Amino acid sequence: MKEKTQAIKTELEQRFAAGGCATSKELAELKMQYLGKGGKISELSKGMREVPAEQRPEAGRLLSELRAWAEEAFAAREAELKRAELAAKVASERIDVTMPAKYFRGGSVHPVTLVRRELEEIFSGMGFHIYEGPEIERDYYNFQALNIPADHPARDMQDTFFVGGEFLLRSQTSSGQIRVMEKQKPPIKVLSPGRVYRSDSDATHSPMFHQMEGLVVDKGITLCDLKGILDEFARRMFTAETKTRFRPSYFPFTEPSVEVDLSCKNCGGKGCRICKGTGWIEVLGAGIVNRRVLENCGIDPDVYTGFAFGIGLERIAMIKYGIGDIRLLFENDVRFLRQFGD
Repeated sequence: MKEKTQAIKTELEQRFAAGGCATSKELAELKMQYLGKGGKISELSKGMREVPAEQRPEAGRLLSELRAWAEEAFAAREAELKRAELAAKVASERIDVTMPAKYFRGGSVHPVTLVRRELEEIFSGMGFHIYEGPEIERDYYNFQALNIPADHPARDMQDTFFVGGEFLLRSQTSSGQIRVMEKQKPPIKVLSPGRVYRSDSDATHSPMFHQMEGLVVDKGITLCDLKGILDEFARRMFTAETKTRFRPSYFPFTEPSVEVDLSCKNCGGKGCRICKGTGWIEVLGAGIVNRRVLENCGIDPDVYTGFAFGIGLERIAMIKYGIGDIRLLFENDVRFLRQFGD
């Protein structure tokens, strides 16, 4: 027994001296080989039954001393490895506080959101309050109440996404104006922003885009009032030199109707590639609210008049920031969006 215990001790000493067990995992595996249930020292203990009775006390003492020595040796080696591993970890995680900090680029607000916030601030300063209607709208509010019955040819101008029955994805935020006029009597001064949907997609159109409709209803409202509001919007949104121009147009819900142009901010009205040499850029549609629309909402058109205008937020963003393709606003290309950060 003495020879066997000495052989195991010598074997372990050689393993430790040779630089074995470089990691805690290797040390645990080696410990199982010697002190585990099936380990060499445990197997040696099982052989005690074969030792003559008179030699068992001495053999038991030798085994106990071997086990105690092995446990102490493993504990010492384990403590040594932990110190070495901790020192390596501290060295690898050491921070040089004199080094420049890593720069993490923050996000930026989307250009359409920037335009919406700016427009809301401009028109709120002129007394408008904000109303956001539902995006899934009834045919009545989106078309019929706006003087666009089911057989009206103007519906072809707004190829629409129907979701079943009389419900559709609204093609204009004008439906919000109807809801406001049904519940509130003049004077009314409301701005209705939000997403709208039309089956249209190319470099200047998107099947989903953002509109902002403005409505004013009161006694004695004229086109001159509309011109004054839009002049102020143009000066504050673009430059103090920006001018507006009205051109006759047609919308079922306004009469008379106008297309509103802004003097090109790129060339100052002289003519360039952006304005196609005209000096003007079309930006929105507007007009005096049609009598039938007022009547549909229970407002007497002989007492009250009003004007309405509709602004495409992507259109304003493209003009303001010189964006040539509307699809850039929806592709979420970080390189593009970063240009609008602080």
